[in-house]
This record gives sequence, C-alpha cells and structure tokens, in this order.
Amino acid sequence: MNAARALLQARRRARLTQRQLAAATGVSQPTIARIERGLETPRVDTLDRLLRACGDALEAVPLAGVGVDRSVINGLLHLSPAERIELSTQEAETLSSFDQAVGRGSE
Repeated sequence: MNAARALLQARRRARLTQRQLAAATGVSQPTIARIERGLETPRVDTLDRLLRACGDALEAVPLAGVGVDRSVINGLLHLSPAERIELSTQEAETLSSFDQAVGRGSE
C-alpha cells in the first residue's frame, strides 16, 4: 500500500484541505503534507485516523492469488488443447447431469 497516494486520494474525495484534515484529526498540517509527498511514513493508527476522517477505512485483505492451490492450474497447463477441450466437454456433461438431478434443467 502506498500511504501517500491513499491519503491524498481519500482527502481529495472528501474535499478536505490539509488544514481541515489536521483540525479534524489532531495530526499537524505539515505532517499530513509530508505523508502525502511520501517523505514520511505514518504509523498504522495515524494513517487509519486520517483515512477515517476522510470517510475511508484502512483494511487488511488477503493478496490476490496468495493461498491458491495452483496444482490444478499447472496440471491443466500440461494438457494439449485437444485434451482441454475433451475435459471441458466432460465437465459440461457432468454439470448438466447435476442440474437435471437437482431439478434445474434447461428451462
């Protein structure tokens, strides 16, 4: 995460000046300016306070692709195009059978 960009964008969306944000959070305007220019890295609680005053939130989310089991993907990549088509056809037939069994056949 880029704290400078996140804060600058959040503040602009909230239509706040640096001085207004400083007054709302107790963080000095010069400190906010240094953070937005990337000259200072704020503590997590400080960045959270600043973002919340702008109507945003600091949230930890899993990185995309982290924890994904890539073994199935790698296995498919080793198949030839003809083998992939055959596998897709088989899987489509299986899904169709499942839909019919649970009463969701084509309508």
